[in-house]
Amino acid sequence: MTIVLGANQYGKAECRLVRIDRETPRHRITDVSVTSQLRGDLDAVHIEGDNAHVVATDTQKNTVYAFARDGIGAIENFALRLGTHFTGNFDWITGGRWEIEQYQWSRIANGEDGYDHSFVKASDEKRNTIVTIDGDDVSIVSGVSDLVVLNSTASEFWGYPKDRYTTLKETTDRILATSVSARWRYLTTELDFDKTFDDVRSIMLDAFASTHSLALQQSLFQMGKQVLEAHPEIGEIKFSMPNIHHFLVNLEPFGLDNPGEVFYVADRPYGLIEATVERDDAPDAGRAWDTVPGFC
Repeated sequence: MTIVLGANQYGKAECRLVRIDRETPRHRITDVSVTSQLRGDLDAVHIEGDNAHVVATDTQKNTVYAFARDGIGAIENFALRLGTHFTGNFDWITGGRWEIEQYQWSRIANGEDGYDHSFVKASDEKRNTIVTIDGDDVSIVSGVSDLVVLNSTASEFWGYPKDRYTTLKETTDRILATSVSARWRYLTTELDFDKTFDDVRSIMLDAFASTHSLALQQSLFQMGKQVLEAHPEIGEIKFSMPNIHHFLVNLEPFGLDNPGEVFYVADRPYGLIEATVERDDAPDAGRAWDTVPGFC
């Protein structure tokens, strides 16, 4: 038996960074968390403790902050800049993984356009991307998480099999709520990523709202299908969507009816719906999804 080193990577995780763009009196804020991880000829440090090929994680962190001085722009472009830098400046670094999570802020209201320099945290929703470089192959998987949506009607659930353990009653009118985590793989690195992200998000929201849903799976598929129909530069899209259950409160003990108006929300256990919607002719994903946890 021979024991050898397997796949490995290392870097600096969750470098929090806020950049204020001050080119005009109307400031812009970019709030991100950046993780940089490198791959390559790193056997010696693992086996012998030889650091000759170790680009220190502190150096990776400092590079993130230094690059931000010239602007961040679309998070996909920023991750590509970092990846190109590390693989281009250190011969033994042949690839890596650069993940960015972006937090949303909106302007505090003041008339039509809001204050120039005052912001409020918009929600828990986050935009994200993972750029993976493996030799000459570059992949970009971007997405959104904690996008909480709810339809107060136009959702049903019935016709499912029943056995001795089934207690759930069929319904032709229920609340459908979920927290959408979606990731999609781009087929190109030459793209207006900000514009595309905004449009994908808008399409998903419209599909969720306009689908008369017989199951959360049906809503999920429609969201993915409509995104792919509108964006040929996306190969596939993966979803992880918990069912945020809203149960009708029984008010009869208090002499009251409840015509679908008062609910309690159960945070756990919850149904978890996950699926990939894809083009049947999309090129092979390579290692694009290898380090994207939580998706089927």
